Amino acid sequence: MSSHVSNVRPAPDEVLAKIADYATRYEIRSSDAWETARYCLMDTLGCGFEALEYPACTKLLGPIVPGTVVPNGAKVPGTSFQLDPVQAAFNLGAMIRWLDFNDTWLAAEWGHPSDNLGGILATADWLSRTAVANGKPPLVMKDVLGAMIKAHEIQGVLALDNSFNKVGLDHVVLVKVASTAVVAMLLGLSRDETINAVSLAWVDGQSLRTYRHAPNTGSRKSWAAGDATSRAVRLALIAKTGEMGYPSVLTAKTWGFYDVLFKGAEFKFQRPFGSYVMENVLFKISFPAEFHSQTAVECAMDIHAELKKAGRSPEDIQSITIRTHEACLRIIDKQGPLDNPADRDHCIQYMVAVPILFGRLTASDYEDRVASDARIDALRARIRCVEDSGFTRDYHDPEKRSIANALTVEFKDGKKLGEFVCEYPIGHKRRRKEGMPVLVDKFKTNLARRFPDKQRQRILDLCMDGAQLAKTPVHEFVDLMVI
Repeated sequence: MSSHVSNVRPAPDEVLAKIADYATRYEIRSSDAWETARYCLMDTLGCGFEALEYPACTKLLGPIVPGTVVPNGAKVPGTSFQLDPVQAAFNLGAMIRWLDFNDTWLAAEWGHPSDNLGGILATADWLSRTAVANGKPPLVMKDVLGAMIKAHEIQGVLALDNSFNKVGLDHVVLVKVASTAVVAMLLGLSRDETINAVSLAWVDGQSLRTYRHAPNTGSRKSWAAGDATSRAVRLALIAKTGEMGYPSVLTAKTWGFYDVLFKGAEFKFQRPFGSYVMENVLFKISFPAEFHSQTAVECAMDIHAELKKAGRSPEDIQSITIRTHEACLRIIDKQGPLDNPADRDHCIQYMVAVPILFGRLTASDYEDRVASDARIDALRARIRCVEDSGFTRDYHDPEKRSIANALTVEFKDGKKLGEFVCEYPIGHKRRRKEGMPVLVDKFKTNLARRFPDKQRQRILDLCMDGAQLAKTPVHEFVDLMVI
């Protein structure tokens, strides 16, 4: 006995419509969001420039076919590449995420909303160069900043109450969806075409988190977001041709995203789309470390200083207890061998041991040269994590959004250091006044890695002038960063 399945094409899923309406129609009025987006632009590009010092990253960059140069193509900041917008998005996206140093959003799902800049800037640059070549006005950097705010919001609001990691999916699915929506906007797609584009992003196969977890932790986690944002550009371009979408991609019984990949649950929304995420985004200012460990690293730096002051050495330590939140335990509480930098920068014990021993934590500290120091593993073995339910509750509280860690050191002679507690890292909104000057210093350091004095000063001066930056043509801004 057969059951009838209607072949009447339904109205688009409500979530698709919400995303498309927001991407194509919402007017951003928050001065806080615009200002934060400017700092986010600087920080994100700076992270990419630092990544260019690492051959593991640069080997993946450039055109697919060596030697290819695309007329009016997007230029990749910090390099001499000029590529089609899809490959340019991958290049910049991989650079941005490589060292785990760009911004972060923590909720039921976590992720890095500035990962979307790869697709946004590549598309805007290509559109600007093409427009000028055809005698038309280019896009300006205000268009890029607005797209960043909207991409942050789409990714972040979807993440608030919807855990993709708990069903085994990687958070870059949200990069793909958010980038697709805002790239569609930059391309001038209609609301209906944007719905089609976003449906294509959801219907795509989604990345597993396999490469983020033992025993398979590996470097794909450093280019997965570049892959997602570049795929978004491709899907938006496909939708621009008039290619059809799939209106019930989420809700279709048996074959939709909810039934196939989300255990039958539907997405929940804590708040409507606005500019909340950009206003509250977390910056990794001081340490290239998975964000759940940022406050622990700040505590570890204080412990290093206290040990020196007290005339103690790390070898005197019997144990270190870390009071932490549940997400930290699930993601970065690791024992046993750490096989590569991608493994080490997702191990809280490693990220605490290094600053206690050396008074620093830099990207190079995850490389084999430093990791081979036997003192690190010896100290790691004496560090344990325990959950504090209050920390977990405050982590999820939308009014607090804390990422608390507390470290207690016990010495072999039975004495202890007083507990070191840090609830909000320097990149938190509650510490913006303290954090933004340090973020600018970080950007200056990263510019100096790549550009001669006069060139980096021109870049810095423009970035620090919000009004001038907003009206600068996108291709002129990118040209400032060509090697």
